[in-house]
Amino acid sequence: MKYKSLNMLAPIALALILWQSLVVAADLPPFILPSPLRVAEALWKSRALIGEHALITIAEVLIGLGLGAVLGGLSAIGLAASPLARTLLRPMLVFSQAIPVFALAPILTLWLGYGLWSKIFMALLIIYFPVTSASFDALMRTPRDWLDMANVMGGSRRRIMWHIRIPAALPGFASGLRLAAVYAPIGAIIGEWVGASKGLGYLMLLANGRAKIDLMFAALIVLAIFTLLLHAAIDRACRRWLDRPDSHAGAS
Repeated sequence: MKYKSLNMLAPIALALILWQSLVVAADLPPFILPSPLRVAEALWKSRALIGEHALITIAEVLIGLGLGAVLGGLSAIGLAASPLARTLLRPMLVFSQAIPVFALAPILTLWLGYGLWSKIFMALLIIYFPVTSASFDALMRTPRDWLDMANVMGGSRRRIMWHIRIPAALPGFASGLRLAAVYAPIGAIIGEWVGASKGLGYLMLLANGRAKIDLMFAALIVLAIFTLLLHAAIDRACRRWLDRPDSHAGAS
């Protein structure tokens, strides 16, 4: 445990030292790059303001992550179960990734307004493809001998999907969730940059417009910490889930 803590603290300490060294060596003014101490001071003084906006962004991210994970998993199952769906829908999913999410943000804001839902939908859009793709690939890689054994024993397509293919694909679904935990905050922040009255993205734009760069960095650091904690929580939950004795019971 101590070794893991050291591994986490050492890169943070090195980054802070390099940051402070750059500020001192280049003699950068605070409105260009504030020092770590100045950012920490802004974070403490504005903790109530940052906390208020952080709660909005956290809600957007968690709701978008939950919806994206559910829809992505169900879409992957539908694609794996139906050759017709793979023929018709999979090319559309791939094509959707050619459209920059920045281009969709103003449209979603126009359709859904400046409230939570446009940001939730942005987070959902940005994580939907990674979750669907990872889960679908895992479903299509079910060991052939497992499927042959199930067919010899007279298993129906539905039972094979539920008891063999889905349990075997859980590691792939977990990989998609880990990616989603990193991407979901990006979608929410993009939505807040385009149009919002609350959230960390809005606060960063507001602070930048008022030349409060230390406050902008403080909000950015809070967002980064939240993203790291979310990824760590998802990773830990996936590991515990996959390590359960019954997690692959249907495929054994």
